[in-house]
Amino acid sequence: MLATIISKSQLHLFSVTPLPISFQTQPVPNPLSYYMHRSPWWFHRFETLSNHFIELIVPFFTFLGRRMCMVNGAIQILFQVVLIVSGNLSFLNWLTIVPSLACFDDASLSFMFRSGGGAKKAVLEIQNEDAAGRTPKPTKGMLIRRVVNISLGILIGFLSIPVVMNLISSRQVMNTSFDPLRIVNTYGAFGSITKERTEVIFQGTLNPDPKDPEAVWEEYQFQCKPGDIYRRPCLISPYHYRLDWLMWFAAFQTYEQSEWVIHIAGRLLSNDSTVLSLLDHNPFQGRDPPRWVRGEHFRYKFSPPGSASAAQGKWWLRKRIGAYFPPVDLEGLRGYFQSRNWPHPHIPPNRS
Repeated sequence: MLATIISKSQLHLFSVTPLPISFQTQPVPNPLSYYMHRSPWWFHRFETLSNHFIELIVPFFTFLGRRMCMVNGAIQILFQVVLIVSGNLSFLNWLTIVPSLACFDDASLSFMFRSGGGAKKAVLEIQNEDAAGRTPKPTKGMLIRRVVNISLGILIGFLSIPVVMNLISSRQVMNTSFDPLRIVNTYGAFGSITKERTEVIFQGTLNPDPKDPEAVWEEYQFQCKPGDIYRRPCLISPYHYRLDWLMWFAAFQTYEQSEWVIHIAGRLLSNDSTVLSLLDHNPFQGRDPPRWVRGEHFRYKFSPPGSASAAQGKWWLRKRIGAYFPPVDLEGLRGYFQSRNWPHPHIPPNRS
């Protein structure tokens, strides 16, 4: 549990510099992220320092007795709730709450059960006997259990050495096992925070010539990731839109590194219902499929509250960076799909 709590860091490990960009650049911001991003500098300094204190110091309260252990559990749960409120981080923080519940013993949780009074009394009696030195002589089974527990603790500590070294490394590796039996691991959504938010926007056109300056390019909208600058950030936690999350990673890579983006483009060209079911808006709904699809690369940032843009209903401001991938059509993708053993999308019967 201790390693679980410590490894759930959301910020750089040794930085004490406020990082308000995390609210804006996280995979899928929620409505409150917009306002937390614009909080005063002292608030961001406080949250950064408290983040380090809660994740690096507070977990050791577990070894300072029953009350301090419960204090640790309460702080960790509160901390995860704050993270849940600040963005759509899927189920990650909800899962981290689960091991924190182990900080509370039967006596502290007895109010939740009908026979809670009896359970609490029994636990407190045992604890009082231990404190008075009247603990019964350990049985053989108790001694064996104690030896097994200590041995397991030593084993976990030894196996965790590379995990800790990875945690403090400048080349931190995420989601990796460090022993053949996968007893200890490092995991997380991302190891660092990007300073700018970029988005890949899929656009399609019915114009037969993608180079025609008169061509009208219409945008596809995903379920939750930023696209339409007038759309309010959504609230979905703990639900997880996997494709929206992956688009965040694709935006700071190239389409050669994320070839699945081209696969999606091919599916959009054929109005594939499976892919379209993962999107929020298909501009070609009830119409012919687009003849061409392209990916445009934009830089996004929150509009300042109280600004003219915000007054116009804009949650985001964006600026075009350039093309993410050039216009593609079904025929042009045939060889690309075949070289990767992907099934070629169906060409509409009315399309030559």
